[in-house]
Amino acid sequence: MSTEKTEKTEKTEKTAKTENQLLDEAELALNLIEAQYFLKNSRDQKNAKSLVILVNGIELAGKGESVKQLREWVDPRYLRVKADAPNIFKQNQTFWQPYAPFIPAEGQIMVMFGNWYSDLLITALHVSKPLDETLFDAYVEDMRTFEQDLKNNHVDVVKVWFDLSWKSLQKRLDNMNPSEVHWHKLHGLDWRNKKQYDNVQKLRQRFTDDWIVIDCEDEKRRDQQFAQHILRALEHCPEHLSQNKTKWKQATVPEPLLAPANKAVNQDNYKAEFKKLSLKVAEVLRFDDRKAIIVFEGMDAAGKGGAIKRIVKNLDPREYDIHTIAAPEKYELRHPYLWRFWTKLQTDEDITIFDRSWYGRVLVERVEGFANEVEWQRAYEEINRFEKDLVNSQTVVIKFWLAISKDEQEVRFKAREETPHKRFKITADDWRNREKWDAYLDAAADMFERTSTVHAPWHIIATNDKYMARLEVLRTILKQLRAD
Repeated sequence: MSTEKTEKTEKTEKTAKTENQLLDEAELALNLIEAQYFLKNSRDQKNAKSLVILVNGIELAGKGESVKQLREWVDPRYLRVKADAPNIFKQNQTFWQPYAPFIPAEGQIMVMFGNWYSDLLITALHVSKPLDETLFDAYVEDMRTFEQDLKNNHVDVVKVWFDLSWKSLQKRLDNMNPSEVHWHKLHGLDWRNKKQYDNVQKLRQRFTDDWIVIDCEDEKRRDQQFAQHILRALEHCPEHLSQNKTKWKQATVPEPLLAPANKAVNQDNYKAEFKKLSLKVAEVLRFDDRKAIIVFEGMDAAGKGGAIKRIVKNLDPREYDIHTIAAPEKYELRHPYLWRFWTKLQTDEDITIFDRSWYGRVLVERVEGFANEVEWQRAYEEINRFEKDLVNSQTVVIKFWLAISKDEQEVRFKAREETPHKRFKITADDWRNREKWDAYLDAAADMFERTSTVHAPWHIIATNDKYMARLEVLRTILKQLRAD
């Protein structure tokens, strides 16, 4: 073990022993600063991580004061704070969507006063139809799963509940500065009402068993306990695993990918059918109460762009977003893998189309070695949970894999090179990727087997005729929307 690691281990053990002790403030501040910069400097390293601190608790328990004190002990420039009023859950939005843009990158620290748990509490306390225990607990389980996904992607989540007895709360309310009243409206509750106080305590006990619960009667001890817990979280930066112990079981490549159909559609029939289908697709997408996310994956030159163009032909440009996904930027690589897709779903657009998508983790990143085996093998379930959250939030997820033969791809590549307005579509990488054709088929097979679910099935369109592919895409959209 290196000298640096030995020193860090000793420091962690020392800190653990002093959890309930008051430390010298100068020493505590020094340890916090050192740990903060250790975290900051971990960026792009094998032990890199970020830290999310979820802060909740009883009003006037001292949440703000503890965070303020923490900021005085650390470098405040690198301790971000998000403080928003809680919001009632929306049926068409996942619980994590309002907070996804604020998930910190490697080396960063984010304190969230407003978070998914405060939203859960306000929803349970204020909706006209109260959440039953089963639904409440289901939300909690989903939140813990989301947090585990964050942790797996190098974002540690520290959850702190600031607790205060009813008697002490009333004393602090009596002594509160009138100028601070507007800061103390948590959950819109009357904190003079014992029943409402008891309701909050009853609800929070359903989710705080894995939280740090701080008794806030003693303000100095409260601030120190909070800071010491954060110190331990900052100091813990283990190296991340890159290899799994279990042997990977390869799925069988579906037959349509090995032998796409060659039958061509009659052009006259195509024009009439396309006109009818495109109008109907536009109408259904426009008036469906649900949001729609349409995902395109497939071999290069398989017709993703052409299919997208036909989907939106009869839609107004203001009705939809199209995201063309390329390699992630460096700042995106410092966030959880799905972060760059979470943040693309923040708009109110009802129709969103992805030309390539989050499946890059189990396709190109797997094949090209940009993701290690732990990352891409873990990604299947992460993606399934992501899509299920979307579906549960009144979103239809429609996924296409467009398949053509290797020979047909070569023909289309050469045609692009010979067509002036299409040359931009062909690169040296496209030709190079043909060398890994079989590896991409294997990756696609695993993807189908592990991510084609009841709530978000895969649709394989395997044909060498681009016109037939376009019609099948439109028919499939109508079918999944149950409008065929």
